Amino acid sequence: MSYCFNAEKASADVINWIKTYFAENATPETPAVIGISGGKDSSVAAALCVEALGRERVIGVLMPKGEQSDIDCSRLLVDTLGIRNFTINIGSAVDALTNEIGKDITMNPQSVINTPPRIRMTTLYAVAACFGGRVVNTCNLSEDWVGYSTKFGDSAGDFSPLSSFTVTEILQIGDFIGLPEQLVHKVPIDGLCGKTDEENLGFRYAELDRYIRGITDLSDKPELKEKIDRMHRNNLHKLQPMPSFSYMKD
Repeated sequence: MSYCFNAEKASADVINWIKTYFAENATPETPAVIGISGGKDSSVAAALCVEALGRERVIGVLMPKGEQSDIDCSRLLVDTLGIRNFTINIGSAVDALTNEIGKDITMNPQSVINTPPRIRMTTLYAVAACFGGRVVNTCNLSEDWVGYSTKFGDSAGDFSPLSSFTVTEILQIGDFIGLPEQLVHKVPIDGLCGKTDEENLGFRYAELDRYIRGITDLSDKPELKEKIDRMHRNNLHKLQPMPSFSYMKD
């Protein structure tokens, strides 16, 4: 199967979609509030919001957890885009919560990993409330497909400009709109164990993206296909609405 991605058209379409979302769901002054990690997703999402709304209506929030070795990438992005920004260190909040929980409960690795993203999202909504803003979700299709996100953490938000694009496509959009290469092509690392995202997943995004788009059926790699399919099935709860009981009166 042949598949050709048009980064120019995709960029224009998502910019128009952001404009429409804010026209229908906000006031002319409502800002977009976005967490700035300095990676490809927050960089591309922030740049698209600037194109759609103007830099004066985009607020970047840098949220290091204690010391962040790549904080310079986050600062490069906000400086490049010229957006208003705030640095809010979540380290003490994470420590306070985990210490309090740890008094009676032994936190397992998954709870340790998921707590900082959820505190970051709480921080974003607190900032958004101060400015009457809308929180940008920066997840992409590739990560969503296999559940590589934290429920009610980075998977939350008010609007999601990148969730229909694979990692491969987001890289192309970032290159097209002229973001610094070191931001677009920065190797994503989870910041906890020192491994890259692809090392944690056990496969390359390029392989996943080709499978998602039907370019390959992975028939030559049945074990990889089963792993991706299993991760997709097991993590659909992150993408679907919360199940809600519907009471029907007699």
